[in-house]
Amino acid sequence: MYSFRNDYSEGAHPKVLQALMDTNLEQTVGYGTDPRCEAARETIRRVCAAPNADVHFLVGGTQTNLLAIESLLQPYEAVIAAHTAHVNTHETGAIEATGHKVCSIFSPDGKLTPSLVETVLAEHNGTEHMVSPRLVYVSDTTEVGTIYTKAELTALRDCCRQHGLLLFLDGARLGSALTSPENDLTLPDLAALTDAFYIGGTKNGALFGEALVMNAPNDHFRWHMKQRGAMLAKGRLLGVQFQALLEDGLYFEMARHANEMAFRLRDGITALGYPFPVPSPSNQQFPVLPNTVMQQLQEMGYEFEIDAHVDNTHTRIRLVTSWATPESAVEDFLADLALCQ
Repeated sequence: MYSFRNDYSEGAHPKVLQALMDTNLEQTVGYGTDPRCEAARETIRRVCAAPNADVHFLVGGTQTNLLAIESLLQPYEAVIAAHTAHVNTHETGAIEATGHKVCSIFSPDGKLTPSLVETVLAEHNGTEHMVSPRLVYVSDTTEVGTIYTKAELTALRDCCRQHGLLLFLDGARLGSALTSPENDLTLPDLAALTDAFYIGGTKNGALFGEALVMNAPNDHFRWHMKQRGAMLAKGRLLGVQFQALLEDGLYFEMARHANEMAFRLRDGITALGYPFPVPSPSNQQFPVLPNTVMQQLQEMGYEFEIDAHVDNTHTRIRLVTSWATPESAVEDFLADLALCQ
């Protein structure tokens, strides 16, 4: 049937593959110091209206989170994150493995607020016997599909400045967030409001790759990359892909399609009477289905993640759409779901 398990099952958008083919036989220096990566860096600085940004290309989201956080913190400093945050739930303790504790706090919609940040700060008494929270980690979209508004991110920025904290935004699904109809943030806004963020490619049409944008030069970030095995010898492969994604707006075109397919799923599932505990304006949707219905869908060949067991007879599942999700797959799923009632 079709897999709604994630948004990186497919390879890459044909335009990205074509760009890789067109440059396949070029000979360049390695490790991201080539002209293709430099051109992509300049494109990112331009679209972010951040001419002095320090831009680095990495392979995946966990690697990017780990390196950004490690490079920004002292060994005794910690991360503040929502309890659902990727660094807290799906990275096998990668942040803790670098010596930095993740101080998580419950958030019903996956987002942090100044009040939640200050609650974590209050729990740490500022003595040398406890870690010192120093970096606020947020993701857009969040792990439950919600997005930040400009007002919300600005409030977090002000809170961070007041308490001397850094603000880092995980952009693994940034394309979906920025093309959501409820979004009012732009790439220049992110560059102005955060200390660092990244533009996720793996989950939006690239074969692999994330572009980390740091607002202040980090003189030794490449040392961190090399030590952690994150310096790709054929680094130009990352630059070529991000240039193809961003130079003509392809990145946003793909994300917009993924959102539109997700909204068709959401509206169709809602019409059939199934609830969504947390409304999601992005390409991740979390309906609650009776276990019998969920099992019927699985038997039909549909794939999706189990997000949570709501009770003995109901389960919340996660449906994710991508740049490559065809309308027919969405319509087939809704038709088959109707048969399961």
